[in-house]
Parts: sequence; C-alpha cells; structure tokens
Amino acid sequence: MVHRVDDLSITTGKAGAGQYAKVSYPIRYGIYDEIKTAEYIFQFNLRGEIKHIQGRAEDWPNPAEWLKRTEGNDWNYYSSGDYNGIADRFGEYYFPCLSYASNSVMADSPFLCKGVRRAFSEVAALRERAERIGLAFVPAEIRRFLERIAAHDEKALAANAQLFHRIIGGRVSVLPPDARHADYDVVPLILADGCLYNCGFCRVKAGRELKARSRSDVAGQIADLKRFYGPDLQNYNALFLGQHDALAVGADLIEFAAASAYDSLGFERSFMERPALFLFGSVDSLLGAKETLFGVLDRMPFAVYLNIGLESADGDTLRLLGKPISEFKIREAFARICAINSQYGRIETSANFVIGLDLPPGHLASMSRLGREAAPFSSGKGHLYISPLVMDERSGREEKRALLAQFDKAKAASILPAFIYLIQRL
Repeated sequence: MVHRVDDLSITTGKAGAGQYAKVSYPIRYGIYDEIKTAEYIFQFNLRGEIKHIQGRAEDWPNPAEWLKRTEGNDWNYYSSGDYNGIADRFGEYYFPCLSYASNSVMADSPFLCKGVRRAFSEVAALRERAERIGLAFVPAEIRRFLERIAAHDEKALAANAQLFHRIIGGRVSVLPPDARHADYDVVPLILADGCLYNCGFCRVKAGRELKARSRSDVAGQIADLKRFYGPDLQNYNALFLGQHDALAVGADLIEFAAASAYDSLGFERSFMERPALFLFGSVDSLLGAKETLFGVLDRMPFAVYLNIGLESADGDTLRLLGKPISEFKIREAFARICAINSQYGRIETSANFVIGLDLPPGHLASMSRLGREAAPFSSGKGHLYISPLVMDERSGREEKRALLAQFDKAKAASILPAFIYLIQRL
C-alpha cells in the first residue's frame, strides 16, 4: 500500500529481492516498509524498527550508498568505494564501514559526513511526526505502521538489542566471514561458549575454556528468538551456530540445533530463498571430527559454510601469535579443508589467516607454500580470508596502506580466492 501525507510517501509491505546477490547497485532484501522524504529514504523492518537509511541530498556522500542497522543496534555504512577495488578485496561490491573499532584497513569515515550525522536526527524527527500523523485520518494499515515506528525510538531500540543479547547469552563478538553471502542477516544460535585456544593475539575470544550448551538451553534460545523476531522472521533464512567453535560440540547437538531452528523459525517458508548455515571450527575440532559429522552437515537443508581459523603455517609466527598448535597441524587441517570441499556437495569450508607488519618473514612464504602443496586437491570451492592485525580505527593511514599492500601480495600468491576478513559483531 502506498499513501501520501504532506511531503511523505509511505509504502507498506514493499517486496525486495528474495535471493542474496553480488551486484554493484543498491539492493534491498525481504519485505519491509518505507517512508520517502525529499532528502532521505527510511526503511523499516516488519517490527517497525529502522533498518536502512539512504540519503538523497547533496550532503550525503554518495546516492548509491546507505546506512544499515543491525539487531545488535549498530549502524554500518555501506560504501561503494571504486567498486572494482572493493570487490577484489572483499568479495562484495559494497564495503561495510563500521561505527565501532575493528580491524578495518580502509580509510573511509562516512560517519563524520554532515548528511550521515543528520540522518540520525532526521529519523528521530520522523518518529515524532509518525506519532502525530497516526492520530489523523489515514488508512488502518498505514496508521498501524506509523504507530509501530513511533513506538521504536532510540530507547526502545537499545532495550530490544539488550533483550536480543540476553536471549543468546551475550553479544556475538565476531560473525563468520562467509556471512557476507547473506548480507550478515543471520539468526544467531549459540551452541558453545569459550574457545579451545584463547590465542594471545585474538581480540574477540572470551578468554574462557570451551563449554557446550545443553539441548534445553538451545531449545530455549530458539523459542525466545522466534518471539523476538516476530513478524520479521519471514525475512531470515540464515543461521549462525556460535560462537567460536560450534564444530567442537559434535554431530548430535549440531544436528538438533540446526533441524530445530529450521523447523521452528520457518526457514522453509521464508521470503528469502536458499537457506544457509554458518559456523566456526578450530584446527583440533576439524581434525578430531568424524566423517559422520560432515555427513550430517551435508544432509541438512542448508548450504553450509564452515570457517576454520588457521592464522599461519609458520612456526615462528604461531608462537608469536600465542596460538598453541604446530605448523604440522596447520598443514594437516588445510589438507582436510580441501578434502571436505571436494567430497561434500553442500559444504564449503574456508580458512582464516592473518597479516601484520611485525610478523616473522616466514609467514607470507608459508601461506604460499601451503597453497602450492594443496593445489592438487583444489575443488574450486572455498576461500582464504585474511585478517589484518590492526589495533584499532586510530591506526595510521601509512600502516593501513602497508597492510593492504601485504594483502595484495598474499592474494596474488593464493590458489584460492582471497578476501579481507572484516571483524563484524552482532
């Protein structure tokens, strides 16, 4: 339904794309509601929460770029860069500029732009207008929509994010890099807390020993998440089994969690097509896993993306990083990654490495050597994700340029497609 109120064009139940795509123009997914003004396009999820803002005035950095709000109540700005450079380095045509400290090596600071700063005050003013308009004579469907968005002010959005984190037991500190295939719109379901290694270099781990959740805990999360997402659940078809090493919990809990979530959350009926499942694994959980576990994953009604943290195949680098495993295990794990990609049709396994300006000289050479050793087993599936060791967003431009040059060198030497891993939370 489209309705005009003064200078506002209001559309409810607008249908976007039903499949995630790699395109160099703005695209929206799922079903959403929208308000257009002369200067902004505001888009809302089906609970009435603001999700996207796109500027139309001269003070907006680029009319093809937009802001996106996550369920964790973070704002990310989707920058097009020069398209070719962005796609080559990130595997997508748009680069998410984060509003919090991460490991980004890009120099973009769109949150300092006048039009972007103004957008946040404009959406607040729009909510106030919605409350007034909602009292006037408008069609019932439009009035209900305006009442929903008026109720979701900044205080309500923050409270909903806190509820979201309570349901899953805390913030998701990092999403798998392959979640880009679902534009990071994933439902998180936590199967285990902590980590096997708690490596010295890592900024996202909890510092606790790995401990699996119980079936009852997982079932409770699913029930609470279903209530939390409510009518907007039809826009989701991707599941993240977290946090840092869900592979370690074994086939029984993984199968129970994935099957229960698929049925209860209605992924089969989602507006979005091609359900996807994302999870992390460690070197030891990968090497210790039985083939029956991968058989379970391969039979699931999802495209499965498994991501393994290797970091380096150089012993000196592993010791410097505080990763308590040997380079022999790294090579063994990489070989199994290649074997899984060859053997299982619905599983795609990727590997993470790091780059840094102070790493030992053997690090980059070991990555190239590893790729050459695995070349005979390459199946055309899988990616390398390379995480820059950036301390925070205050790192200097020269440091970031040097890290980009190091990435370009590593990418050129890789037999697998290689992309920068941007640490994003939820």
